[in-house]
Amino acid sequence: MVPALTQPERRLAYVDWMRGLACVLMFQTHCYSSWLTPEARKTALYAWSQLGGTLPAPLFIFLSGISFALVSEKLREKGAGRAAIAKKTILRGAEIYGLGILFRIQEYVLGYPLSPWTDLFRVDVLNILGISMMLMGVVCGLTASRSRAQLQSASGTSSTVAAAPAKETGTWRSRAVLSVLGVAASIVLVTPLVWTTSRLSWVPWPLESYLNGVHVFGRPQPWLFPIFPWVAFAFAGLAVGLFLLSDFTKRKEVSAFIVLGSAGALACVLSLLSDAAPIRLYDPAIYDYWHTSPSFFLLRCGILLMILFLTYAWCRWGFAHRGFSPMIQLGQTSLLVYWVHIEFVYGRLSILPKGRCTMVTATVGLLIIFVAMLALSIWRTRWKKRAIRVSREGPAVAATAESV
Repeated sequence: MVPALTQPERRLAYVDWMRGLACVLMFQTHCYSSWLTPEARKTALYAWSQLGGTLPAPLFIFLSGISFALVSEKLREKGAGRAAIAKKTILRGAEIYGLGILFRIQEYVLGYPLSPWTDLFRVDVLNILGISMMLMGVVCGLTASRSRAQLQSASGTSSTVAAAPAKETGTWRSRAVLSVLGVAASIVLVTPLVWTTSRLSWVPWPLESYLNGVHVFGRPQPWLFPIFPWVAFAFAGLAVGLFLLSDFTKRKEVSAFIVLGSAGALACVLSLLSDAAPIRLYDPAIYDYWHTSPSFFLLRCGILLMILFLTYAWCRWGFAHRGFSPMIQLGQTSLLVYWVHIEFVYGRLSILPKGRCTMVTATVGLLIIFVAMLALSIWRTRWKKRAIRVSREGPAVAATAESV
């Protein structure tokens, strides 16, 4: 959902495809949730739909971490120092957070007077994406390696110009992976306490809601997106992104993705084993496997890693590059389609009556939303390319006019 910090020279197809998958899963979850009758919600299809709806948010946040690593590396290769990289990424995170606030204001205005004013302070996925990027920017500023230019100038002799930067960068990247995994683990381990016995209930609820999603309900809500545990998905993605930039991945890309997929399967097994283990890290009164437990986070990360592997395999050996790919197209404009589709599904501009549709009618509506958002995505991509072309041709046209 988060657009790139800078336009990449060559987009990674599997990242866009995964983001497009998150968009499609988000569409079907929102459409069925908004439009189906109470009777239709009792069907197995609806149950499977909502199960699939647990994936988009972790996918978006996880992919923001991967994209963060790729963009930071690109900036470093262009000569940017750690302070400049941190500043740029933190500002971009602040921009995304600001867009999240603007989105909430828009929804409140469009829904007035039915929308409660408290919705202005609801912690949504855009808010936590922005916060995640700002926190990753801070960590980047504290741990990032020197830029390529700095490494080469410090290497001294020509014989070490190539070797020294590569060695120091490799060492830093290994330490960075461990550091960001440590941050993710710390967030996850604290989450059950922040949601229960260690709640900061004395602070105003709009602030506490950013920690545990309490909002106005007096207790944390699992359908909101507080820092604990959601930011941990971004740091997990950042660790994966750093691994994808390693020398091992560059030499043996296929093997690296097999390692990630295998690690995902192992994480799922360990999650189930830890949940069934007789020894508990937390008191049974506060242990909640399906919402706050580290074991559930491990399961979700395992699923994300397996999806990453399967997506990579599909984009490398499947039909992803054979002609036009709707998934990749949606993935390139995920923020736009997220923003727009909400109003046509949940808002006053909903294309179908909310809570009064059969499964067949809602499915037709879902197809309309998919086609409409795909068309919007294509238009946005073409408009952006045209704007870039005009901006490049402008100086040349001006120079030609001056010479005549």
